This record gives sequence, structure tokens and C-alpha cells, in this order.
Amino acid sequence: MDNSKIKQHISRQFNEEMEDIRNKVLTMGGLVEQQVDLATKAFMGNDMENAEKVVQQDRYVNEMEKDIDHECTEIMAKRQPAAFDLRMLIATIKIITDLERIGDEAARIAKMTMRLEGADYYQDKYYEIEHLLNLVKDMLNGALDAYARNDVEEVIAITEQDAKVDREYTSITRQLITQMMENPRNITRALDMLWAARALERIGDHSCNVCEQVIYMVKGKDVRHLSREELERTVNSVR
Repeated sequence: MDNSKIKQHISRQFNEEMEDIRNKVLTMGGLVEQQVDLATKAFMGNDMENAEKVVQQDRYVNEMEKDIDHECTEIMAKRQPAAFDLRMLIATIKIITDLERIGDEAARIAKMTMRLEGADYYQDKYYEIEHLLNLVKDMLNGALDAYARNDVEEVIAITEQDAKVDREYTSITRQLITQMMENPRNITRALDMLWAARALERIGDHSCNVCEQVIYMVKGKDVRHLSREELERTVNSVR
């Protein structure tokens, strides 16, 4: 991890508090990554054990969000940080909200899997979303890596991945609508697939939100609601 952006404070305890927050965010991110992986494997393979594990983990993710949020608030009140330190705390509070929502999307997929236990159309393992899943997992991993290393260089690549996710989601939607029109017996399976694909697309969006907060944390620039082209110009201009 590149700590060059982290100011070394006179107070050793302050340094430890800031590093503790960073480590907790990365631990939470790792747990959320596992949730996404297990939830989609459970959905595609009708795996109730992994589905139940994801739902149980969601409680831990929720508790971690509250714990980190409280710790950030305490530091802001007690230390009155400025510059990078203040931006890191503000960005972290927003990042953990997006991570918690990613966990919610994974739990939603897992609960759908549990509802569909024993369905007779699982023989094809929902192959359509495998590519979408891999794209989203790469985005989430890249966003967490950018946070860990205070690196805005990766952000452009991640936003390019988001464009691919959107195209893949649109393609899946059209394909499933066609299947439903051709044969009404495909409707139930197609609707389930649409919900799962939508959850993955939302995970990609939340990963982009994490990247936006990394830019704010490192460069002090608010890049929310910018187009990908505007974001790229902004990142390049503040390097």
C-alpha cells in the first residue's frame, strides 16, 4: 500500500487511528467482494449453502459500516483534521455506504436463489451473466485497489469497464425479452435473470462511486455526476 499521501502527524495515536480506518474499509471491501462472488455462484448453481452464507455475511457488513462511520465521526470531532485527512474521512464515510449497498445487492441475489430452490430450469446454470459478473468483479477489485493505494490512475480504466457493463446489461435485457416473446415458458427464468443482471449492473455503478470518492480524497476534486469524458479530462488535469 502506498502511504505517501498520508500525512505523518505529531500524534502517533492519530496516525494509528487513520490507518485503522483504512484497514477496516479494506476488510469490509474484501468481505463484500466475497459476497458478490458467492451470491452469483449460488444463483447460477442453485447452491443454497452459499446463498445462506451471503445473507449471514450481510449482517456483518452492516455492522462494519456503522462501526467505521462512528470511528470517522469521532476522529473529526476529536482531532479536527484538515486537508487530506479531512477529505479521507469524508470520502470513507461515503465509500462504506456504497460498499454496504453492494452487499445489499449481493444479498438480494442470494435471497432470490433461496426462493428459487428446486426450480426445474437450472440446467443451463444462467450462463448469460457470467461475463457480466467478471466485469463487475474486476471493477470492484480495481476500486478497492485504488483506495488502498491512493491511486487515481486506475479510475479511467474502471469507468471504461462500466461502459462495458452497461452494454452487456443492455444486451442481456434484449436477449431475455426476445426469449420471453418467443416462448412464454421462458418468462419466469428470464425475469429472474433480469433481476440478477440488474443487481450486478448496480454493483458496477457503486464501484464507480467508490472511484469518484478516491479522486476527491486524493485530489480534492468533486467529480460526481460528470460524464466519462469529463471525468477523464478532470483526472488528467489534476495529476
